[in-house]
Amino acid sequence: MSLEKKAILVVADGVGDRALESGKTPLQLAKKPTLDKLAKEGSTGLMSTLGRGIIPGSDTSHLALLGYEPHLYYKGRGPLEALGVGMELKEGDVAFRCNFATVDRSGRVIDRRAGRLWEEGKELAKSLQGMRIEGIEVLFFSSTEHRGVLILRGDGLSPAISDTDPHSSLPASVLESVPQREEKKAVKTARIVNQVVERSRGILSSHPLNRKREKEGKLPANIILTRGAGIYEKIPSLKERYGFTSCCIAGAALYKGVARYVGMNILEVPGATGRLDTDIEAKGEACQRALKKFDFVFVHIKGADNASHDGNLKNKLLMIEKIDGLVGILKDEDVYLIVTADHSTPLSLGRHSSDPVPVMICGEGIRQDDVSSFDEVSASRGCLGHLTGIELHRIMVDLMGFAHLVGS
Repeated sequence: MSLEKKAILVVADGVGDRALESGKTPLQLAKKPTLDKLAKEGSTGLMSTLGRGIIPGSDTSHLALLGYEPHLYYKGRGPLEALGVGMELKEGDVAFRCNFATVDRSGRVIDRRAGRLWEEGKELAKSLQGMRIEGIEVLFFSSTEHRGVLILRGDGLSPAISDTDPHSSLPASVLESVPQREEKKAVKTARIVNQVVERSRGILSSHPLNRKREKEGKLPANIILTRGAGIYEKIPSLKERYGFTSCCIAGAALYKGVARYVGMNILEVPGATGRLDTDIEAKGEACQRALKKFDFVFVHIKGADNASHDGNLKNKLLMIEKIDGLVGILKDEDVYLIVTADHSTPLSLGRHSSDPVPVMICGEGIRQDDVSSFDEVSASRGCLGHLTGIELHRIMVDLMGFAHLVGS
């Protein structure tokens, strides 16, 4: 019988990149002495989370990293966001990501984010409670800034409908959900969503908070826009599949949602913002405490991805240095330490790409290769080769001592 050992998975969101004008990637340029030292001591390689040449979404890539084949378990982004903000879902619920947005009198979208709300979203969300349309219960919850989550609960619903969010400034006629399949459930769901959006416009337009915003010269958050419809289905947890306990440390809702979806405990850490200002030390110390209770700790760091979407090299380098600091806190723990990214987000593109990311595994008995730097080019020479997210997960489970023999 194999001995069981604990593991930490650190995911540096979007840290992978392409070569800059200097010919080097941000990981090659950044000061990261701890990551480089561990690269010398462990096994390295490259990873294409969903497979080579496939551009990974944040949701699907994290499902794969946690061992869940996206083509089997991914049911849409909405339920993951809902779980991430703490909402309890029931089988058959259809959930959506939402934005508070601003439209003019003709219905044209002026700002999809209503000027990026601060705390006002929570107050505005209260006014949208209690709707019931065609026997379907409508639940709405504000998350951060302009973001929110919508849940439709009842019989005969389908996620096979289009977004009402146009993702740009377009006429009101585009702010309509349509069924993507000619079936009664999809037709019904699209009709209900359109009524919810229209009612939200009436309720929010007359809300005292929006009138106050207009007097102050701010954009009113006078409508909600929906996207990312998905249906919730309960799936086997990591504990049920393997027998080990697990927890998640993250700032942003999506990653908490993916973790809740697979049955992980969510640890709330003060200062874990999911932004550039996230408290790295607090996350590291929380991880150390969590190891006393859990077998597997997943730590998510978002900032490098934010910097990449903004095309900000300075902030990306800063986040890489912060990640190095986090690894410095964790490097002496008696665990298997795995460091990687979910996808590349090249500064030159400002979006996700299919470029592979580096991966590193450190710990007792790990084979050492001749790689001496944690970056995309150096790691390509590592002994792990070129993995997918599912393959990395399987390796981790085996190292921990929870894998099963195939055959005899």
